Amino acid sequence: MDNKRLPHTTAKETELLQAAVQTLDGYGVPAEIEPEPRKPAAGRARVDAALDLVLAGKHQIFLVEAKRWLTPGTLGHVVTRLRDLGKNAILITDYATPPVAEKLKELDIPFVDMAGNAYLRRPPVLIWVVGRKPAATRQRYRAGRAFQPTGLKLIFALLCRPDLVNAGFREISKFAGVAHGTVGWVLGDLREMGYLVETGNPRTRVRRLRDPRKLLTQWAEAYARTLYPQLLMGRYQAAEPDWWKKLDAAKYKVLLGAEPAAAIATRYLRPGVVTLYAQETPARLMADYRLRKADEGNIELRRRFWPFDHKWEYPALTPPVLIYADLLATGDARCIETAQIIYDRYLARLIKAD
Repeated sequence: MDNKRLPHTTAKETELLQAAVQTLDGYGVPAEIEPEPRKPAAGRARVDAALDLVLAGKHQIFLVEAKRWLTPGTLGHVVTRLRDLGKNAILITDYATPPVAEKLKELDIPFVDMAGNAYLRRPPVLIWVVGRKPAATRQRYRAGRAFQPTGLKLIFALLCRPDLVNAGFREISKFAGVAHGTVGWVLGDLREMGYLVETGNPRTRVRRLRDPRKLLTQWAEAYARTLYPQLLMGRYQAAEPDWWKKLDAAKYKVLLGAEPAAAIATRYLRPGVVTLYAQETPARLMADYRLRKADEGNIELRRRFWPFDHKWEYPALTPPVLIYADLLATGDARCIETAQIIYDRYLARLIKAD
């Protein structure tokens, strides 16, 4: 098999696909890359490629999500995209660590990586290989400039309030809480990546976000990698498990996020971890509810990184964009399901496809 780039794929994606074909062939599953992959059903995500697999003598087409740099924190985003592709979807990646591989198996997500790890269950066929190491040390993941922490804060503001993109730079910088100069280069990067369209002349210029759903996906993934780990201020434990249900968030200048926020907004999830966002440690809240520091505590305090108040029906909760991203960042199956509910109920109408 040559290294010629396949239609609709990057060179790296083609490399992943060719390695996956060789791995599956080695496990007794003949595989071929479809030169013109079938489009997924209407309303579903763009497909990276397609594989024709021969399982128990029958051909089956699998739609491919090709993703490098997979981590537990970004797994939720990948799972939602795979489920968006339908039942016959498969993840092709450079390397799935044992914890990631185990989670994919638990979620019944077929995958193949370049190290030879794989999972595929289509009775009577079962492939389950885990623990193989990559042949070479992987390069470190590097996000584009717009998806570094400062850029992520600005994009977050635009996702929460899409009409803001057409405001002046000064208004955008004040709303997002970033330097005036940041606005110019972030919008420039988004324009180069195809997420921002500008029409008219300099005096009558109109901007709009293009493909905001894809932008949300890329933002949430970059957020999980870079900004999310920086926000943790401490972990705590409460004597009473349901203490947060009586919390007056405005009184203590905190917001409920992630699992408890999703529980209130969807009535679907029972929180295992209570997440609070605040600009500083709420000493009065700690004392009133007798919260004590604990490395493995079920309460996490996170730093609020946005200055604006998001106008929606739950003012005591973080914006739904952040609830969605935080749920996916957990990598927990129940949280991933709840993230989809948050998207369907609160984000689909806000982040309209172009």
